[in-house]
This record gives sequence, structure tokens and C-alpha cells, in this order.
Amino acid sequence: MTRLGYQIPNFTYPDTGSDRLFEAIAAQAVEAESSGFDTVLLMDHFYQLPMLGDPTNEMLECYTVLAALAQRTSRVRLSSLVTGNTYRNPTLLAKTVTALDIVSGGRAQLGIGAGWYELEHASLGFEFGTFTDRFERLEEALQIILPMLRGERPTVDGSWYSVRDAVNSPAPVGRIPVMIGGGGERKTLRMVAQYADESNIICGLDEIPRKLAALAEHCERLGRDRSEITVSYQTSACIAPTHEQAVAEMDATIERIPQLGARRATAIVGSPEEVAAVYEQILATGVDGVTVNLPCNGHIEGRVALLGETLAPLIAR
Repeated sequence: MTRLGYQIPNFTYPDTGSDRLFEAIAAQAVEAESSGFDTVLLMDHFYQLPMLGDPTNEMLECYTVLAALAQRTSRVRLSSLVTGNTYRNPTLLAKTVTALDIVSGGRAQLGIGAGWYELEHASLGFEFGTFTDRFERLEEALQIILPMLRGERPTVDGSWYSVRDAVNSPAPVGRIPVMIGGGGERKTLRMVAQYADESNIICGLDEIPRKLAALAEHCERLGRDRSEITVSYQTSACIAPTHEQAVAEMDATIERIPQLGARRATAIVGSPEEVAAVYEQILATGVDGVTVNLPCNGHIEGRVALLGETLAPLIAR
């Protein structure tokens, strides 16, 4: 499971058109693999998110790109962070993730969440519904997807989905691990305890102990061994050989994409020594690992490698 994951959250790079875009993405994945990351992850969105750019900015369908990255890498796991459950029928998602596992030689991971980006749903015709609707749909989908990934043939006549004797052939190469994204203490972490191998949380650093305690309580109530679940923490960074370079690269990207200015307050910015010091604090909270994105300078050659070389020794301790 993910202990050091590199997420690619945006595809808007200077002087990079559609004809060169995949090579810019693949270069980051290759650097991630060579520098110690164990997982490469993409967002599952069709419009760019408001905190990362304009909805009209470049956004590629994640499973197509993950399958292509499988041909450029050999070791890292490949996953969405995370699949919006509302975008795909659960049987289609099971088949898609299985295909990714086969073309990658057994490196697929299913990241999944309830879905939240209302503009995307309304614009592209995906049913959004209420908060409760989306979580009910997610749980029902898991009751279809997980058996299909495990070689079973589920029959479900639910409120949201209906399948009968659903076959998934060929089977995955191995056991595909499941990550549920989100930090909701009542619903999301309960589903993690019941269904998942990994929890990926987004919250303030001071909130992590409470999230871990809530997960442990759900595990105890459900009879699940908490040690079976990996907890990773989502972060954003901007690393460069010096603090001044990191700040300059962040400023240059914010000038091109003003929405990224919202990341300034929460991103971990600086030299390798400065970045490592912050991640040491994060790991001291009790999480098992981190996922990291570099929205401002991941496209610059060498930056992903520098991040991996900085963080991998911390994870190995």
C-alpha cells in the first residue's frame, strides 16, 4: 500500500501543447519511480478543480493515462486519488481497474471516494444528488466492485445499482488493494474500516490524531484489526535546491495560474532540508505515509526526483 505516493494533479504546463503533454506527465512518473516513490496517482476529474486552476484547464481521463504510464514504469503502483464513484457504473469500474492491473503486471490500486465536485457533475451530466445519496451510492458500489475484484459473482438489487451474477474475467493478476479517500469521521472512516486496505485523509495536521482515533474506534466496533489498514496523508509541496528557488518557482506558476495562490498557505515550500523537517512532523503524528503533489513545479525536470530523494529516507525509518 501507499507509503510514499506521488500525485499528478494538473496538466497545464508552460509551452506544452497536447502533442507533448503525455511526455511531460510520463517524465514525472519515471522520476517518481526512480527516486523512491512507491505509488503514482492521478486525480479522477474531467474539469480542473477550483483550487488548482480554471475548469477549462487541461484535464485528462485518469485511467487512460494510468494505463499508458504502466508502459513507462515497472515498479510503482498506479492509482487514482481518488475515483469519483458517481462517474462510472461499478461493474465498469471493476473491469477498468482489472484491465489496469493486467496491463501493468499487477500494479493497479483502486482509489475511490463518494464524489464532490458539483460543477463537473452539472456540466457533464453526471447525477450529483445529496451528500447522503453519494455516500449511499459509494457503499452500494463497493458491495459490487470488491466481490468482482476478488473473483466472486455478486448479485445486488439495490437502491442505486442492480447487477446479477456479475462476472469479471479475466481476473486481476493479484489482489488489488483498495484506498478510500476522505476524512469524514462518521461515514468515510467507517467505510474504510469495513471495506478498505488504505485510508487517504486530507485535514489539518492537528486533526490527524482525532482521525486516527475515529478509525480505530470503527475498527474495534466492526472487529477489524486496525493494523491491517494503511493511513496516508495528502499534501502539496514545492521543493527546489534552495528556498529562494522554490519560492520563485511557486510565484512564477501562480502568475500563470492565479488559482494556485490558494495553495500558498498550506503547501510545504523550501529546500530539501526545510521540506524534510515538515514531513518528519507529519510522520510523527502516527500516519503510515504521505501522498504528495507538486502543482507548481512538478513539470520542471528533476523536481520530482529531488522530492523522492528527500522523503524516501524518512519513510524507510
